[in-house]
Amino acid sequence: MNSLYKRQFALTAGMVLLTLLLLGAAFLAISYNYTIREKQKSMIKNAETMALLSANYFTSGDPVQAYNLQVLITFASTISDSDFLVCTTGGSILFGSSGNRQPQTFSGDVPSWIISEVMSKGQYSAMSTLGEVFSKNRSVVGVPVQSASTGQTLGVVFNAADTSALTGMWRAFVSIFLFTALVVLALAFASSSVASHRLTRPLKVMAEATGRFARGQFDIRVPTDGRVDEIGELAVAFNAMAESLEQVEQRRREFIANISHELKTPMTTIAGYTDGILDGTIPPDKEREYLQIISDETRRLSRLVRRMLDVSQLQSGEPLQMKERFDLSEVLRRVLVSMEHKINGRHLDVDTQLPEEPVNVLGDRDMITQVVYNLLDNAVKFAAGGTTLGLTLQKKGGKAYVSVSNRGEVIPPGELPLLFERFHKTDHSRSVDRDGVGLGLYIVKTILNRHHEDITVTSKDGLTEFTFSLTMAK
Repeated sequence: MNSLYKRQFALTAGMVLLTLLLLGAAFLAISYNYTIREKQKSMIKNAETMALLSANYFTSGDPVQAYNLQVLITFASTISDSDFLVCTTGGSILFGSSGNRQPQTFSGDVPSWIISEVMSKGQYSAMSTLGEVFSKNRSVVGVPVQSASTGQTLGVVFNAADTSALTGMWRAFVSIFLFTALVVLALAFASSSVASHRLTRPLKVMAEATGRFARGQFDIRVPTDGRVDEIGELAVAFNAMAESLEQVEQRRREFIANISHELKTPMTTIAGYTDGILDGTIPPDKEREYLQIISDETRRLSRLVRRMLDVSQLQSGEPLQMKERFDLSEVLRRVLVSMEHKINGRHLDVDTQLPEEPVNVLGDRDMITQVVYNLLDNAVKFAAGGTTLGLTLQKKGGKAYVSVSNRGEVIPPGELPLLFERFHKTDHSRSVDRDGVGLGLYIVKTILNRHHEDITVTSKDGLTEFTFSLTMAK
């Protein structure tokens, strides 16, 4: 029984069965004892009444009293469906009757020890034949007949009832109870089976889906069937995990495809020109020119590898080191100075709006330097020659906002959300930036995400502007 469904069903059904057995046994025992006890109480009361009526006969011995007593005994026997015996203190039976409206003659005497018990204890109660007076055991109670004036014990009255009718009634009651218990048990088994199946079916589907995940199939989903319980929440969480895994797999495939493309182009160029030089296809006077191309492509490969290492480090999941307090204005100025050669090479002007006082922020200084460098490098590449770059720093609401802008081709609105994807290049950038690998803005976005900061981009009327935020130091 390794199945969870079978174990759950067996546990539930077993608990229901055990509960029914315990409750049934306890209830039947209590009800039977209660019925017997109540019957005995009624018999004792009837015997005491008959003893009270018999006292007049024992006192007077009048034949008329004897006749009247026999009539009363016969009537009482008929009404109560039991036998009455009136005995002397020696055990001799004087009067007796059963429920057939006729006097009944009983053979034998009541044993002396039973008479003694009635006289000493004032009552007798047992299942007995009264010393073979009755042919089979009956429920018998006995009480003494006492004189009202002297209190002397004059005789003994016994009331005997056949318990077969009581037992038959109890057995019928047991049969009804057992039938009801079986119906309840069948319903409990059916409901337990349905509930167990409903509980375990999503788990089986999840197990199958997990196996398919292991085989690389990430499109499977677990039906929730509108459930709002814990199993439904588990199915929703499982589907969210599956969606995330599918997206990760899709990004992995795109990444492999992109990196393969980025590596293939320069490697093909290098291999082709190298083979051309070696086999003499390229004339000697052109070799230097093609060696320069090979050198440029080699450097592009080196930059691609370095960028890939940067991305790998950023995506390693290592927690951001302790944020330090540093002057953001100083970082902007140093990056701007380091790019002076590139800016002058494109004949660009720079419009800086930086506060004179320090603007202290919290973050990783080296990473933020990389962000500023990538944004300025991107702006220089795509700025129209002879235009002006913009670099501004503003403080607002506990945040410092850095904006980098350039004038040139407008980025289509549909391309803006894709700028921060790995290896993404617009058609315009592919023609302008042949040396780029499409990772600069992705690195920017990744670094700012690790700082829990935002970056936005707008491009209209010939002006493209990137703006990112950092938290001010207190």
